[in-house]
Amino acid sequence: MSTKYKALVVGASGIIGNALVRELKERPEWQVRALPRTFVDGVETIQADLTDAAATARALEAARDTTHVFYAALKGGADLLDEERINGGMLRNLLDGLKAVGAPLQRVVHYQGAKVYGVHLGPTRAPFYEDDPRHMTPNFYYVQEDLLRERGAAGDFEWSILRPDVVVGDIAGNPMNIVMVMGVFAALSKAAGVPLRFPGTDTVYSGVLAQTTDADWMARASVWAALDPAAGGEAFNLVNEPFRWERIWRRVADAFDMEVGPPQPFPLAKQMPLKAAAWARLVEQHGLQSLPYEKLVGWWFGDFVFNTAFDMVSDMGKIRRAGFTEAVETEATIERAIARLRAARQLP
Repeated sequence: MSTKYKALVVGASGIIGNALVRELKERPEWQVRALPRTFVDGVETIQADLTDAAATARALEAARDTTHVFYAALKGGADLLDEERINGGMLRNLLDGLKAVGAPLQRVVHYQGAKVYGVHLGPTRAPFYEDDPRHMTPNFYYVQEDLLRERGAAGDFEWSILRPDVVVGDIAGNPMNIVMVMGVFAALSKAAGVPLRFPGTDTVYSGVLAQTTDADWMARASVWAALDPAAGGEAFNLVNEPFRWERIWRRVADAFDMEVGPPQPFPLAKQMPLKAAAWARLVEQHGLQSLPYEKLVGWWFGDFVFNTAFDMVSDMGKIRRAGFTEAVETEATIERAIARLRAARQLP
């Protein structure tokens, strides 16, 4: 079967992007390129600094046949306003570059986190619905979405947006990979001879306050969002069923052959950097990849996730009514991610 679609996965080295590249590579109707790089072998890569409009346009000469963009790039800033300027500019530079080289772009699939609902600002009313009112700016997701709507209205391409939350994947070195946070924490707890104890509050541990999105599942949803007419010009929540952390914690403990202890709240970002030497011993003992400990996980992200004491629940009705009805089990996705990270020698 000859390729019918030409995909450009932007942010291909991240949790979302890597899963997308892996999924598209297995589909014979798709040809996939990665920007800037990917952990999947045999995929063409493009190097471009998306903050540089001219350099981006030059680099995209190699992708002038792109029909679909999957945009998962993200760059931090000094503050929310700087983050908005940087990320809005990156998407604009990419779209301008593809237009300049005459790419026959059909649809852009974009990804927004729960920050689009203002969860980074404090307690937010749940469930989250796609048509909820916006909060006070700055928020770079709003700038990017408005740009897509503007270009779509001008007839440049169609667009679709997926809104995951706490993405579960198998990439090490990404600060927002919650599985690496849990896996490294579990491994260090076991090495210290202590049970696996949830480092957040008992309220968060036992409450129905959390949700995740499996990266592989989202990759399959992304193909649907790229091609299905019902997905055009729409934003969709995409999350697994809400869960209690205590259920997840038991499955993580089982994966590491550990006992579970009662929650013990403490700041991971303050305490866990002190365990660099202990992790170095585990790396040597188990022959793990020697990724610098300070780049291994984002302990601050664990602190945010494990201490968010308000409902984090996104309504999934809209995407199901539109036609994407596949479901996955949350616990199984986390176990699978741990297994893959072990196979890659990132976890003991």
